[in-house]
Amino acid sequence: MKTFLAVSLLLIATPTLADGPIVVTLQNHKFTPAEIHVKANTPAVIALTNKDATAEEFDSTSLKVEKVVAGNSSGNVRIRALEPGRYPFMGEYHSTTAEGVVVADK
Repeated sequence: MKTFLAVSLLLIATPTLADGPIVVTLQNHKFTPAEIHVKANTPAVIALTNKDATAEEFDSTSLKVEKVVAGNSSGNVRIRALEPGRYPFMGEYHSTTAEGVVVADK
């Protein structure tokens, strides 16, 4: 019974994520896709694969997130539940080419 109660409390306390990770690739210092759609008011995870030889930092003031992903490596970027709207992001090290936006849809 204690195990059931503990598991139940854990499930209640864990935020519900979108259907699965949103796959994004960084190659030639550009994000693909550059426009990412998420469900509003639901946390999401971006599974970022950096195919460039150099590191890049996924950076967004409006999303309140920074995540460095080494060259030829992968990492997850957790996105908090967002109000409907558009939230720009960029690659900190190549900000003129590595740009994108997360769109939180109703």
